[in-house]
This record gives sequence, structure tokens and C-alpha cells, in this order.
Amino acid sequence: MFKVIQRSVGPASLSLLTFKVYASQKKDSPHKTSVKVNELSLYSVPEDQSKYVEEPRTQLEESISHLRQYCEPYTSWCQEMYSQTEPKMQSLVKWGLDSYEYLQNAPPGFFPRLGVIGFAGIIGLLLARGSKIKKLVYPPGFMGVAASLYYPQQAIVFVQVSGEKLYDWSLQGYIVVEDFWKENFQKL
Repeated sequence: MFKVIQRSVGPASLSLLTFKVYASQKKDSPHKTSVKVNELSLYSVPEDQSKYVEEPRTQLEESISHLRQYCEPYTSWCQEMYSQTEPKMQSLVKWGLDSYEYLQNAPPGFFPRLGVIGFAGIIGLLLARGSKIKKLVYPPGFMGVAASLYYPQQAIVFVQVSGEKLYDWSLQGYIVVEDFWKENFQKL
């Protein structure tokens, strides 16, 4: 008893030491032969008496199987649509967060300019009574004029780029009409 207490009182750093313990046979015990691994009951292989028997499917399992087969094309379509729309939605959310952050830290004078541009669009809607073409042309036109007053450099760049695109589109339209004219009307 005293030895056990004495050992437990020893320093804790001794528990970190590693040492080997060698066991030897007692002198008075008879010599036994060693047991092989396959003779141990833990490692014994069961005999081939067991068989796997598949249980018959119940009515519930059959109906769930039919339901899964019926819904499989729709679920695959939904997964495909989700994989296509997920990047677009993530970019839309990122754009919304960036816009929110910009509006929280807006430059001075931004909101009055935004109000004037929006008011110009409303005036365009009021003046465009009657014709659908006027409703399509007047509000963006008035808003563009108001925006160009506050942002002249961006308006110049916008007009240059849109003018080049309009020229390209008109050139493509001219080529299409010319080809159509040559194919259909010059043969007569």
C-alpha cells in the first residue's frame, strides 16, 4: 500500500517517460505452446452456412419506387435549372450588395442629381400621353438629357459608343436588305 501511494506522489514529468516492460515466464509454470491467430475465436471465419435472402418488396416500397421513376425527369430538370441560375443569382446578389454599399457612402450631391433625373423621367411620362412610341421614347430621352447635364463626360462616351453600335447595326441591316433584294427581285 505504501509503495502505491509513494509512486502516485512522484513528479508528473515521470509519466512522460517511455520505458519497455519485458515479461518472463515464471519458473514453476509448465511450458505452453503458443496459439496461432486463426485458432483464436475472434479471428475464426464462419462457415458457408449463411445465405443472403432478399426480402420481397412491400406495396409501400413499390409505390415509392414508381413515384421516384415518375419524378426523376422533373427533378433532373430542376437540378439543371438551379445549376444554371445559381451563378446569375449570386451575381445579382453581389450587385445588390455593392449598390447598397455605394448608396450608404454616396458622394456629395448624388441624391439631388438622382432626384432631378427621376423627375425628368416622370415629366417624360406625363408628356407622352396617347402614343406608345412616345411612352418608349420620351422618358428615357428626358432622363438622358438630365443625366448628361450632371455627367457630361460619361454622356459623351455613351453617345460615342452607342453611335458606333447604331452605325454597325444599320450597316448590317443594309447588307441584309441588299442580299434579300438581289435574291428575290433581280431574278424577275
